[in-house]
Amino acid sequence: MKAGWQSALAILQYAIACAKGFVDGAIHVDVKDYYGNLVKSTSDLKSNACIAPARPIPAYIRQALMKVHAEVTAKYYGCGLVVPEGLEGCRILDLGSGSGRDCFMLSDLVGENGHITGIDMTEAQLDVARAYVDYHAKELGYKKPNVSFVQGYIEALTEAGLEKNSFDIIISNCVVNLSPDKKRVLAEAYNVLKDGGELYFSDVYSSGRLTEEIKSHKVLWGECLGGALWWKDLLQLAEEVGFSQPRLVAASLITVDNGELQKVLGDYKFVSATYRLYKVPKGDTKFCQVIYNGDITGAEGCFDFDCHYKFKAGEVVEVDGELASILTHSRFKEDFTFKPPGGPCEPCAVKPKADIVDPFQLASQLAKQNPGSATGGCCSTKSATCCK
Repeated sequence: MKAGWQSALAILQYAIACAKGFVDGAIHVDVKDYYGNLVKSTSDLKSNACIAPARPIPAYIRQALMKVHAEVTAKYYGCGLVVPEGLEGCRILDLGSGSGRDCFMLSDLVGENGHITGIDMTEAQLDVARAYVDYHAKELGYKKPNVSFVQGYIEALTEAGLEKNSFDIIISNCVVNLSPDKKRVLAEAYNVLKDGGELYFSDVYSSGRLTEEIKSHKVLWGECLGGALWWKDLLQLAEEVGFSQPRLVAASLITVDNGELQKVLGDYKFVSATYRLYKVPKGDTKFCQVIYNGDITGAEGCFDFDCHYKFKAGEVVEVDGELASILTHSRFKEDFTFKPPGGPCEPCAVKPKADIVDPFQLASQLAKQNPGSATGGCCSTKSATCCK
């Protein structure tokens, strides 16, 4: 009888907690244990899913990374490097900020007038990050820190105290796959972004919808594989939430050297991919011609926007209708000169749209182009257009 009352009490307590707001699920508990207790450094990881590089790191970012404290870097378990362009003065949110490596690096790039917020659910990771806030402000010569950390869930950003329509950019580094509710993560990100804001994130994707055996495997989930989203489902979820079509930036294949884990995974393949999603109007913007002004820090001569578009300073490029909307409503508006739709050609009868790229195909293509390298970049410099 006593056990029955205890069970009923536990159910009641859980129901009350749910009514108050977002609470830990079994997956959250496992993930916090994995990264708070079991994984002490990157050498403890059993695959390269959480350390696979997405593309070469520019010099100015490498310099910013060198200023990050060694302990913060040692406790970092991200996959790829999520650093979009045009960051000066921006308000940035890092989902699943962990030890704060990316936050402190971005602190340098946004400047003293910008601000970085990191959110994470793991106390052990946040303890490391918060211990070095003042250290990095002093290292950068700032009068006061421009970095803060919040404990909370990426599925419940507003419940954690983050205001709606308050961030220019959201980054995420191999964290969305750790959530059991990807749609809720995307919806929360959409809510706290400003109009014209960007979700720029690197994550792990699978070649198909995973089996329950894989999704319930604690180690595979902690290794960023068990919770991987089928890449085609990302396209659907983004549209349902309200984002623009995900624009693939870079991709690299993931390897699993552990024989026992590979046996459970079977024929499933995994890729680390970086996407751009924007909170922009869904108008019927036609394609137009744009000229990149060449003023973005670190991309003065050439701006690789995604795997379809590579903008060289001063050159006229015809962009698809969706990208035209993104460029005219985002922080990149002042970085381009816009010409009338169509230019010397007749406007397309149907609004052109960038082709959807399979990240596995892009990763394989890049691997062939750069044997022995896992890094990625743009797959083409060709612009999408109906003009021949």
